Amino acid sequence: MQIHVSIPLNDYIEYSEQEMLARSEQFYQDIKRRHSIRQFSDRAVSQTIIENCIKAAGTAPNGANHQPWHFVAIQSQYVKQQIREQAEVHEQGFYAGRAGEEWLQALKHLGTDADKPFLAHAPWLIAIFSQKTSAQETDEKHTNYYVHESVGIATGFLIQALHHAGLVTLTHTPKPMSFLSKICQRPDNERPFMLLVVGYPADDACIPEHALRKKALAEILTVL
Repeated sequence: MQIHVSIPLNDYIEYSEQEMLARSEQFYQDIKRRHSIRQFSDRAVSQTIIENCIKAAGTAPNGANHQPWHFVAIQSQYVKQQIREQAEVHEQGFYAGRAGEEWLQALKHLGTDADKPFLAHAPWLIAIFSQKTSAQETDEKHTNYYVHESVGIATGFLIQALHHAGLVTLTHTPKPMSFLSKICQRPDNERPFMLLVVGYPADDACIPEHALRKKALAEILTVL
């Protein structure tokens, strides 16, 4: 290992194997309750809760610790409505045939269409941007590495943090997403990665039965 500045690992907590088994099972049971929903309440959510979850996302592992992400938390009704209008324009083209028949057939099981009322109705949207380059402490720009992998991991952290806090989410990726850069006034070195819809579920919130069908462990795991 090359010489570098380091400090002792002093915040690791070791558990007994029995407790580790219990904690892993408990986490699995908890994360199974996370669902993507499309019916949101307009009930307010504290900005501090959103900020805490984004701080958690910011601890994600990433290439060279450049942290190539930026999060825009949106509660302005005006901005949310702008995003809904722009997203629906692109989604109409998608569902009108741009996606291709195979993709559209796959989506039928989820009941999705071009109408996206949740984008304006949910209390928060979080637009996630990836950064091709970042400024160092000296304001000198440098290249970022493993950008998509890093931002993907951070997004996973954020989704889990929001679930852990007691909120529900929906991942939304309208194609193209370039309109988000303009609406959120982001610089040229950033690209929209994903839009998260965040809030409480509506009283009539439901889950597509198809979405509950998860592959068995034997289908997703190989032990060598």
